[in-house]
Amino acid sequence: MSSAGDGTKPSRSAIVADMASGHHLLTIHGYSGTKSIPTGDCAKSLPFTIGGHLWRIDYYPNGKKSDVEEYISLGLILDEDVAAEVNAKWDICFAGEEEEAKQVASMASESVFNFPSRSCSLCTTFVKREALESSEHLRNDSFTIRCDIVVVHGCRAQEHAVAFVSVPPRNLHRHLGELLKTEKGADVVFEVGGETVAAHRCVLAARSSVFSAELFGPMKEGNAASGVIVRVEDMEMVVFKALLHFAYTDSLPEMQKEDEDVTYQHLLVAADKYNMERLKLICEGKLCEYIDVGTVATILALADQHHCDGLKKACLNFLAAPATLKAVMATDAFQHLSRSCPSLMVELMAMSLQH
Repeated sequence: MSSAGDGTKPSRSAIVADMASGHHLLTIHGYSGTKSIPTGDCAKSLPFTIGGHLWRIDYYPNGKKSDVEEYISLGLILDEDVAAEVNAKWDICFAGEEEEAKQVASMASESVFNFPSRSCSLCTTFVKREALESSEHLRNDSFTIRCDIVVVHGCRAQEHAVAFVSVPPRNLHRHLGELLKTEKGADVVFEVGGETVAAHRCVLAARSSVFSAELFGPMKEGNAASGVIVRVEDMEMVVFKALLHFAYTDSLPEMQKEDEDVTYQHLLVAADKYNMERLKLICEGKLCEYIDVGTVATILALADQHHCDGLKKACLNFLAAPATLKAVMATDAFQHLSRSCPSLMVELMAMSLQH
C-alpha cells in the first residue's frame, strides 16, 4: 500500500456541509408606542425568505414572560409547513457595521437549532428596555435589528482540492482610497465653501458623466498640466468629501451618528447633481430608516424633488395610518411641504379620503 512517505501523492477527500445564509433587517418605528403591548403579546414582522424557507420575527416589547418583562424579547419563527425539521443557526443583533463584524464571529460558534413547522426558537432577553433607551441604537424613537440565519441543508462528500496558491481578496478600493488621501498625482482642485480638496480627473470622469463633462469638456482639454480649479456651489465640504470617498472606494465614509440623517439628505442631493445613481439609491435606502413623525415631511419633499420613487413610497406608506398623518400635519415641516410640493398634497388628500 502506498503512502505519502514513498513519494506518491496521497488521495484526499472532504465532507462539505451544504449551507445557505442571509440576513433580514427589521426596523421598529415608534418604539415608545409599542411599549403599550402587554407582556406575552407580540407584533409580527412580514414574512421573509432565507435559505429557501419562509421566516418571520416576533417582537415582544415587554418580554415573552413575566420574569423578563423588563426586557425586549425576539423570536424567530419558521413560518411555513415542512415535512422535516429545518436545521439552522441564527442570531439577532442591532444593525450596524460593528455589530455585523461581531455577528460573523458569533455565528461561527453557534449551535444548530431544529425548527419544526411554524416553530419558535426564542431569544428571551435581547436587550433591557432601559439599556436600549439610553443607547445610540434608539434614534428618532426607532431602532433596527439584524437577524442572521444559516440554513444547513445537509452534507456531501467530494474530492479535496489542495490549494497551492492563495489569492487575497480584492483591494482596488483601498489603493484608490489611499490615492485620494495622499493626493498623489492629483490634477484637479475643488473649492468648496472656502476650503479646497485635490482629486484625479480620470477617476472622477470614470465614475460620473457630470464630472466627465465638467473636467474633460472643450474648455478643459489641455489644462491638466497647469491644474484645474473647480468651484462647487451650494454644498458643504463634508458632503463633497463623502461624495469623493464613494467615487474612489464605492463605499460610504464613517459619519457622525447624530448627524447621519441630515448628511444622507445632502449626499443624496449631491449624488443626484453628479448623476451617481448607485450612491443616490444607497442614500434613499438609508433615509428610509429615519422616517418618523418629525422627519417624514422633509424626507418626502426631498424624495419628490429628486425623483426618488422608493423613498417616496416609503414615506407615503408611513403616512397611510390616519393617526400618523394627523400627527404629521401638525408639524411645521408639513406646512412647508404643502407650500413647496402642492402636487403631494393631492396624493395625501386622496389617501386621507380612503380611510
